[in-house]
Amino acid sequence: MESNRQRKVAQIIQEDFAELFRKQAAESKQSFLVSVSDVKITPDLSIAKIYLSIFPQEFRTSIMKEIEENKTQYRNFIGQKMGKQVRIIPQLSFYLDTALDDVEKLEKELRGEGDNPVL
Repeated sequence: MESNRQRKVAQIIQEDFAELFRKQAAESKQSFLVSVSDVKITPDLSIAKIYLSIFPQEFRTSIMKEIEENKTQYRNFIGQKMGKQVRIIPQLSFYLDTALDDVEKLEKELRGEGDNPVL
């Protein structure tokens, strides 16, 4: 079960990264959206798992690769944002959140538009 401290730190991380990714998308020549769908943090606040939704789908691989390559800068960014609030700046792990894709796929199958129509 998550403590209040975990929830607060996760919320700060989620809000700060949402703003950062929004700015990066606005400055980019390409049209894409990166949203932070969830943040899970370990009880000792040392590791943060950040779940991202990326649209459109064709940008997912390249954006995730770029995020992985810049993980150190992202950790520095979050350290500057919340350095006075926590003793340890968490290690960051980024994951692609495909939950919305799964919902969309399920809806298509239920409407009979999928590869295997429901009888």
